[in-house]
Amino acid sequence: MMEKQSLTQYQEFSEERFTKRIVFKKGESTVFLLNFMPGQELPKHTHPGTEVFILTMQGEGTFTIDGEDVVAAANETVHVSGTEELAYKNTGSEPVTLYVMLNKIPDERFAQNI
Repeated sequence: MMEKQSLTQYQEFSEERFTKRIVFKKGESTVFLLNFMPGQELPKHTHPGTEVFILTMQGEGTFTIDGEDVVAAANETVHVSGTEELAYKNTGSEPVTLYVMLNKIPDERFAQNI
């Protein structure tokens, strides 16, 4: 069933910490926005068994992927595998919104039957 969302309603910022707002959760896929004020950061973590796609909607910041810094600004996108260690910091002077898609990788034991 088709769904349409306005992302503006998910762009909520907090002075205390970054915010996470889920846009869609369908089966094995999740889409959410992460909103960062300048200086706020997401600690390093992994997403085993998933592919992670991130679009910077607004602002600029720095991803740290397996220890390597990658600067990304509005309309730039990053893909990481679930085993790569990912962190993020809003290193710019404006608020940042990241559009994040997590897609679970099908278990190869079941993929053989398709």
